Amino acid sequence: MDTLIAGALLLLDWSVVLALVVGSIGGVIIGAIPGVGPAVAIAILLPATFALPPLVGLTMLLGIYGSSMFGGALPAILINTPGTAVNALTTYDGFPMTERGEAKRALTLAYSASFFGGVVSILALICLSPLLAWIAPQFGSREIFLAALLGIILVVLAHRGQTMAAGMLAAFGILLSTVGMEPSNYTMRFTFGQGWLTSGIDLIVVVLGLFALSQAFVLLVEEDRRPAPQPVTGSMFQGLRELFAHTRVASAASGFGVMMGMIPGVGEFTAQFMSYTYARRTSKTPEAFGHGSPEGLIASEASNNAVPAAAMIPLLALGIPGEALTAMMLSVFYVHNVVPGPGLFQNDMDFVMALYLALLLLNVIVLAFLLISTNLLVKIIQVPTRLLGILVLILSFVGVFSLRNSVNDCAMAAGFGVLGMILKRLNLPVVPIILGMVLGAIMETRLRSAMARIDGPLDFVSRPIAAGLAVIIVLVIVSHVRSVGREIADRREDPDHELHDSQTR
Repeated sequence: MDTLIAGALLLLDWSVVLALVVGSIGGVIIGAIPGVGPAVAIAILLPATFALPPLVGLTMLLGIYGSSMFGGALPAILINTPGTAVNALTTYDGFPMTERGEAKRALTLAYSASFFGGVVSILALICLSPLLAWIAPQFGSREIFLAALLGIILVVLAHRGQTMAAGMLAAFGILLSTVGMEPSNYTMRFTFGQGWLTSGIDLIVVVLGLFALSQAFVLLVEEDRRPAPQPVTGSMFQGLRELFAHTRVASAASGFGVMMGMIPGVGEFTAQFMSYTYARRTSKTPEAFGHGSPEGLIASEASNNAVPAAAMIPLLALGIPGEALTAMMLSVFYVHNVVPGPGLFQNDMDFVMALYLALLLLNVIVLAFLLISTNLLVKIIQVPTRLLGILVLILSFVGVFSLRNSVNDCAMAAGFGVLGMILKRLNLPVVPIILGMVLGAIMETRLRSAMARIDGPLDFVSRPIAAGLAVIIVLVIVSHVRSVGREIADRREDPDHELHDSQTR
C-alpha cells in the first residue's frame, strides 16, 4: 500500500499528467489514421523524450502505446480498414455491424471492451507486483542471458511460415549491435576503418528508418487515398451497458491478453486468435462470428488492449523487451540511467507503481475522450495519405538529425527506410531486426559477465531458474520442429492441401 501511495504521489506532478494526456489523446488520433500506427509515432517522438525526465517521457510513450489500439478500432469499424495492424480482427465483426446500421453500437462495444481489457490487465499487474519484486532479484547474469535468448527464439518462432526469414533478420539485428567499439577490450568491430562507425549504429536511427521512414516511403509511393466514413449519430453512452451482458467473453479475452503479453514475441495477435476462438466455441451463436457478432468484437478488442500493460512485465522485471514498442521504451530508461531489471523492483518500486497507475489513468482518459469526440476523429480519418507521408518524412529526419546533429545518421536512417520498405513489399517482418539489436546487446553483456563465474557448460545451468529456462528453450525448439514435421507430412499425404488453403484464403 505504501508503494501504491508513493506511486500516486509521483503522478501528481503537472508535467507527468500533461505528458499522459498528450500521449493518450495523441495515441488515439495516431491509431485512428490508417497507415501510420503507434510504432511510427513513438519512433518520431523518441529523440524528444530523451530531454524529458524519465517518468514524463515514459508516460507519454505509454500513452501512445496503450491508446493507439482504441483509436485503431474506429476506421476498422467504419471503413473496414484497421487503424493499426492489431485491429485487423476488429474488421471481421465491426464493419458488418456498420453495414447493418449499427455503427454506434459497434463503436461503444469496442471502446468499452478495450477499457475493460486494459483495466483488468493493469489490476493484474498491480496484484503481481509483490511476486515480481520477489522473483526479479533471483535473476543473475546467466538467467537474464537465457531469458533474452528465449525471448529472441520466441520472436522468431512467432512468425509462423517465415521462421527462416525472421531468424536471419534477427541475426542481422544482432550483427548491427556488435558494430563499433567493443565494450570490454575497446577494440573496433566491423567499422572497416570508418570513423563515423566507431560509436556504433544507434538504435533510434534504425527504429526511425525501419518504422517511420519506410512507412513514409510507402505512403508516398502508393496511390493517394482519402477515406470518407459517415458520421456517427446518437449518444455514445447508450451501448456501454451491453458489455455487462458479455462479461464472460470480456474476462476470458482479457486473461488471454495478460498471459500472452507476458511472453516475449507473442503479443496481441496470438491473444486475439486465442480469445476469438474461445468466444466462438463457447458462443450460443457461433455462426454469427465474422458477420457482425458482438461477442467476436468484444473478444478482439478486450484481448489486444490487455497486452500493453502485461508486456511491461518482462521489460521492467528483467529489462527484456517483448516487441518493438517496448524495445523503444527501453532506450528511454537507458538514456536516464534507469536500468530496468531486478534492481528496479528493489530500489524504485514507487517508480514502477507510478507507471502502472499511469496506465490505469490512461484508459480512463481515452474512454472519456472517445465518447465525446468520435465524430471529430471521423474527420481526421479523411486526411490524404500522401500528406501524411510528407509529414512523417519531415518529422522523421528532424528526429534523426536532433540525436547527434549528424548528416551520416540521416543517410543511415534513409538506408534503413529503404530496407524497411523492401521488407514490407516482400511481406517480411521488421520487428526481429529491432529485437535482435536490443536483445543481442543484452545477451553479449550478460554472457561475458556470467562466463567469469562458471566452471563449465553444466555449471551455466546449475541454478534452478537457469535450468528451468534452458529446459523451456529446448522444449520450445523441439515443439516447433515437431509441428513443422507434421505440416510437411500432411502436405505429402495431401498434395492439394496447400492449393486448397490458398484458394480458401
